[in-house]
Amino acid sequence: MNLFQRAISITISLLALSFSAVQAAALDKPLEVIVFPGGFNWPIFVAEEKGFFAAEGIAVNVTPTPDSKYQMVNFIDGKFDIAMTAMDNVVAYAEGQGAAPTQATPDIVAFMGSDNGFLRLVSIPEVKTVADLKGKRVGVDALTTGYAFVLREMLELGGLDPAEFEYVQAGGVMKRFEALMQKSFAATLLISPFEAAAQRDGFNILANGSEALGAYQGVVGAVRRGWAKEHGDQLVSYIAAYQAALDWLYNPANKDEAIPILLKSVPGMKEPVAKASYQILLDDKFGFYKSPTIDEKGVETVLALRSKYAEPKKELADPAHYYDTQYLERALAPKN
Repeated sequence: MNLFQRAISITISLLALSFSAVQAAALDKPLEVIVFPGGFNWPIFVAEEKGFFAAEGIAVNVTPTPDSKYQMVNFIDGKFDIAMTAMDNVVAYAEGQGAAPTQATPDIVAFMGSDNGFLRLVSIPEVKTVADLKGKRVGVDALTTGYAFVLREMLELGGLDPAEFEYVQAGGVMKRFEALMQKSFAATLLISPFEAAAQRDGFNILANGSEALGAYQGVVGAVRRGWAKEHGDQLVSYIAAYQAALDWLYNPANKDEAIPILLKSVPGMKEPVAKASYQILLDDKFGFYKSPTIDEKGVETVLALRSKYAEPKKELADPAHYYDTQYLERALAPKN
């Protein structure tokens, strides 16, 4: 090999080493995940505690959000890689119907599903029925996204006209729960297991979202399409770890270990509520999806509600436009 060829060979080797170092640094960087605080993040807590993320070669940094506006704006603008959020939020911002402006153009998609929303309409002790909410204030996250339209539909199904109650913008589920406990409004839509804690204090469950609406896609994992293309392997690893956590949670032999993980991960949760959460969130029929797929019928319900209530008015009819299962399929494919 002459001097010129040797110089070229050394240069190529150095470039390869540099590229490998960049790749390693990228793998070492934690995935930034933003979630609504609560027990419905149990699979994430377990994946971290039991080392399922580490087994897939990734680290995850979880940030709780105060409300959907903060979550979606910072997710779309690139501060967070993954948002565990309502499917409704994905559709709203993708269609220019979001509750807050973003600097970046929303190009987001759901890549996996978690649950049917675990939605419960919960009221103060003095309110016994949906009809009792006439003339009262009802708390929501954002007025045009999240589960506001689910709440509106549930109230209308219960016989209330929108003119007969007042919406109060109250923030994410934790803030709404705290405000309801202080009776800042008469009712709100809570996500399990918050209704279990409320019920222990004499508050009432007026309606169940699954019973009222049928199929409904609640929480999903969402990404920016461009980010997913560049970080597909990490996204696949995230899904695989999440699936491992679901498998672990649904194994009855792990119940005595699972409940302390929940108690440790949700500040202020009491043991009776954690035990009730196990029954609700791991219910064989209505609990977490046993595999984090997207419920197409559930997405259709999301689109139907947005078509009915959202502004500016749009007819939304193509569920597949809002989700991409290629990473899910890779994560769940049998390993050779």
